[in-house]
Amino acid sequence: MDLAKLRNIGISAHIDSGKTTLSERILFYTGRIHRMEEVGGGGAGATMDHMELERERGITITSAATSVEWKEFAINLIDTPGHVDFTVEVERSLRVLDGAVLVLCAVGGVQSQTITVDRQMNRYHVPRLAFINKMDRAGADPFRVVRDLKEKLGDDALLMQIPLGAGDQFQGVVDLATMQALYFDGPEGEHIRIEPIPADVAELAREWRMKMLESLAMYSDELMERLLSEEEISAEMIHTVTRMVVQQLDVTPVFLGAAYKNKGVQPLLDAITRYLPSPLEHEIHAKAWDNAAVTVPLEPDLEKPFVGMAFKIVDDPYGQLTFMRVYQGRIEKGNTYINQRTGRKERFSRIVRMHADERKEMAEAQAGDIVAVMGIDCASGDTYAATPKYCTLESMFVPEPVIKIAVSPQSRNDADKLGKALARFRKEDPTFRVSTDQETNEILVEGMGELHLDVYMERIRREYKVNVLVGAPKVSYREAPTQPISFDYKHRKQTGGSGQYAHIVGRFEPLAEDVPEPFVFDEEVVGGRVPKQYIPSVKKGFEDCLLKGPVAGFPVIGLKTVLTDGSYHEVDSSDRAFQTCAQGCFRETFMKTRPVLLEPVMKLDVEAPDQFQGPVTGDVVSRRGIIMSTSNRDGLALISAEVPLAETFGYATDLRSMTQGQGTFTMELLCYRRVPASIQEEIIKKRKEDS
Repeated sequence: MDLAKLRNIGISAHIDSGKTTLSERILFYTGRIHRMEEVGGGGAGATMDHMELERERGITITSAATSVEWKEFAINLIDTPGHVDFTVEVERSLRVLDGAVLVLCAVGGVQSQTITVDRQMNRYHVPRLAFINKMDRAGADPFRVVRDLKEKLGDDALLMQIPLGAGDQFQGVVDLATMQALYFDGPEGEHIRIEPIPADVAELAREWRMKMLESLAMYSDELMERLLSEEEISAEMIHTVTRMVVQQLDVTPVFLGAAYKNKGVQPLLDAITRYLPSPLEHEIHAKAWDNAAVTVPLEPDLEKPFVGMAFKIVDDPYGQLTFMRVYQGRIEKGNTYINQRTGRKERFSRIVRMHADERKEMAEAQAGDIVAVMGIDCASGDTYAATPKYCTLESMFVPEPVIKIAVSPQSRNDADKLGKALARFRKEDPTFRVSTDQETNEILVEGMGELHLDVYMERIRREYKVNVLVGAPKVSYREAPTQPISFDYKHRKQTGGSGQYAHIVGRFEPLAEDVPEPFVFDEEVVGGRVPKQYIPSVKKGFEDCLLKGPVAGFPVIGLKTVLTDGSYHEVDSSDRAFQTCAQGCFRETFMKTRPVLLEPVMKLDVEAPDQFQGPVTGDVVSRRGIIMSTSNRDGLALISAEVPLAETFGYATDLRSMTQGQGTFTMELLCYRRVPASIQEEIIKKRKEDS
């Protein structure tokens, strides 16, 4: 395989921007499929939405991988979900990709989930192209979308095409690099007709070409000189400079089309191969196994030791399927490789290339490739290498779950099946958490939102034939201190023979809001008053208490503990004594910090017809929401608000009834904020009643 001709890309966007429809067209034009299906259509459904649930609901739930060939290039393509509840699917895909296509709706522009996806791309330094889809919709305005990209995302968005018509009249695009008009003929847009630019858009094309050249000239002295001396600038030069600035993450080139109407997809494929990096051009660094401060550069070199990352796990009827990006060296079927986290040797019994849920056997995979491996047992984010203790790749960012429900099987005979299902889903999805309430013995399941948990409950019913009883959703509140307090606590216990003795002195302090860690432990002990070997035990004792705070039994966050002094006994002091001492100290002292409850606050974005703006904003305010902004566009009201999660349960149904089924919304976690005192009392009272 010629790595210079390989592209690993993902397609990401806000929900309902047309990602899966675009993927379907890419599969068709590259010859991977011979008939196009539609998302949620009456036929077989889109290829990349291979789960039955995805086809029924018309949404993407899990990222799907495939590989296609375009001209002389090989492209590994991952189609990711748009709904914020499945954000970890986008996160782990972007972690291993070399480039991405950000899809935007020509009417909706930059929406809430677009901002989240952009943040994820920036986190992993992924170069991107933008594709403004749905140019055939009434109200399509690509110039406004480009403005949105600049203002809302801070992207230097560069329009590479302008439209020929819009809405019903959308016929094709003008390529600003070659200054030619492209039309997409044939029943499936398969024939590209190249014509001179129509006279009525020639002036507009010259104006936008000049804007494109001026933007690119900021990054290239040679281009700037040619522009100033008014020399002709070739398309080849434009492509070369654009490729350079895209890979430096300076510029986002923007392309136009209507995937549903089969227009504009082939030029996008050309742009993917022309501008996005190959594995040879994407620098990857791992950390030395024994020292996180030392970086190990990884190269897509077949002769170097193998290094790869397991980024996604799926359990299917044939066993665990592990999606893996090979960064260095090669893997061969039947050979053994070492999990760098566990140190365990594992045999890669089969290597397959995925096409949605179909698979093709391979004898080996090489650096730069994305494949699936069967026969290994690992966790999402594990690093594999040819030798033990070689290096580790930084794992992906996993957001914290915000909603919790209690689950139980309707029939006691199904308890084992339910246990298997929950264990499988927890392994596949790092944002899906399972625990048991120590007091009530209930099985608690946590996730990113109502839809997230609803999909998993439906999968348990279908795939495991278990009727699940689901409790009312519960909010994952947190407890946090509000004022500093000093402590001086002794633990003494004498029970014949050696006893227990530990003494700690220090203070609790609230952490600043911008500190991401929930708990920080510092020690300022001098002169060995508390021996070094006991200090980790003090920290462990405090950490054990953080899972259940004293206010209402919720996890404690925002706490800084500073150990300043103490004392010990030569015989009676031990790790256990200092751990118990810290636990007793926490129980006695933490309430003096005047702890309060914090609740998750969601960023809510609602789109509804103008005439429903009043009822929708009124309803948001009645849910303790704060309206952050409202705007109107093409008969739609766009409302942005911050609403406590506790007030949003059942919002989908309420919004539908308020807007005659025409309102849509997206919601994602914004932050944790203090609960009003009256509501805090109600929560504490209810917790006491429940226990």
